[in-house]
Order: sequence, then structure tokens, then C-alpha cells
Amino acid sequence: MDSAGNGQRVDFDQWLKLANTDMSAFEALRRATINQVIEQAPEEQQDRLRRLQWRIDQERRRCKSPMGACIRISRMMWDQMMGEGGLVERLHELTNKGFSGAMSRGRSAKVIPLVPGRGPGR
Repeated sequence: MDSAGNGQRVDFDQWLKLANTDMSAFEALRRATINQVIEQAPEEQQDRLRRLQWRIDQERRRCKSPMGACIRISRMMWDQMMGEGGLVERLHELTNKGFSGAMSRGRSAKVIPLVPGRGPGR
């Protein structure tokens, strides 16, 4: 697995050992790695990524256990995908607007029926 998209490998066992032995060093490395990823993102996305990371960090702080934080963050992701205004809803809007928008602009195309067993030139 890449760390920060820079070709470095993430050594899970090393991170786990660090988390178990020196939590402050682990947190410093975690923050540095996250910041590195954000800095490598396109500039127009960096502010949004920083806000998202702040929100994730707040959810982590509110939880009493790492598992609780994992569950809360997982719910955040599902809400962004399936909830009101989420990805699925936006995709449906794009699909519906895309088809209706193309038709309202007067675009048309000749529909060619596909017949099984018939190829070009037959």
C-alpha cells in the first residue's frame, strides 16, 4: 500500500507497534502523512480535504474507543454516499438531467437496432 501516494510502502506492523508503544509519535506520523496526502492533491481540492479531515478528527475525539470512531467515520462515509444530497442522489440527478437536458436541446440520434448473430456487412 502506498503511503501518501508517493511510492513509499506503509508497513502496517511498524505503524501498529508505534501506536502500541508511543501514541504521540504515532499521532505525529499520522498527521504528517495525512498532510502530505492533502498537499499532493490538486490545490482546488485541498481546502475541502482539510475540512473533511478536521471533521474526521472531531469524530475520533468524541469517541471513547477506536472501534467507536471507526463506526462513526464509516457512517459518515455511508451518509455521503447514500444520504440526502449524497453521491447516489447526485448521480441520479445527473442521469435524469443529462437525458432530459439533451432532449430539450433538440439533440437526436438515429437508433440502430442490434440484431443477434448479425455483424457488420452481413
